[in-house]
Amino acid sequence: MTRAAVQPIEAEALVRCFDEIRAVDGIDIVVDKGEIFGFLGPNGAGKSTAVRVLTTLLKPTSGTARVAGYDVESQADKVREVIGVALQDAAIDPLMTGKELLRLQATLHGIPRRLAARRAKDLLERVGLTEAAPRLVGQYSGGMRRRLDLALALMNEPDVLFLDEPTTGLDPMSRRNLWEEVRRLNREYGTTVFLTTQYLEEADQLANRIAIIDHGKIVREGDPAALKKSVGSPTLRVDVADEQQAIAEQTLQAFGEERPSRVGRVSIGLEGGAERMADVVRALDEAGIVIEHMELDSPSLDDVFADATGRRLEGAADAEEPAE
Repeated sequence: MTRAAVQPIEAEALVRCFDEIRAVDGIDIVVDKGEIFGFLGPNGAGKSTAVRVLTTLLKPTSGTARVAGYDVESQADKVREVIGVALQDAAIDPLMTGKELLRLQATLHGIPRRLAARRAKDLLERVGLTEAAPRLVGQYSGGMRRRLDLALALMNEPDVLFLDEPTTGLDPMSRRNLWEEVRRLNREYGTTVFLTTQYLEEADQLANRIAIIDHGKIVREGDPAALKKSVGSPTLRVDVADEQQAIAEQTLQAFGEERPSRVGRVSIGLEGGAERMADVVRALDEAGIVIEHMELDSPSLDDVFADATGRRLEGAADAEEPAE
């Protein structure tokens, strides 16, 4: 196989266990060149463990994985040469400046000093940190640190960029700024991006294709539009008093299949969509149900997750992945 023909990321029957726990449970992944691939799932689903295997930080228990054509276990050094990694829990020395950290990253990659200086200048401009570069990183905001993470990951001009939960803890404005930088990076440089996230909007906005992972297994895969279309009817959500939930569920059964929801809310796939709303309101009124809130939403990735797993991604339990 020629270097030009290899896939940026390939995994076959990939498993990673921690004692009796199968954190990654036999997943298959193929990521195309120049793609932004979203790996979507709740905390504890296995996203970060999979990234650590693909970036050679953990060895697979079984199965195979290749990045840029190199085996992550037998050719780990080669993999590290061609990837950039921004991990969720990456440690950045708060007593170093942004410029010093970029210089250190260049040294670790064996990049000559003059070339490293040019790349550092360019990267700082791209992530909007030129003025902040001489300051100690301990003085950076959360959004600035994330942008510095991205610059550090790009210092070696990687073929494949891994972003593990890149916007966790950021405010909405910082999150969107980082999204735009990832889009620009992919658009202008053709960088392949493997993005893990628990945010539905982030996966929907950024990814060309998504794999949804739950309990270590991939439960759905495809482009966001096709995945949402596969769910079918829009979701009707009706909030009622707890004591009226049972009768509300019974009443709404006539209008569509029940979908997973929280206590105090009844959700169904409303067959016929908005045209049936008047009939729904009439039926609930006749049943003596007091509607506290009602909304009709087009199919979302949360609906896809619920259809695949029987529960909602929004509000899913925040389990921790096993310690490594």
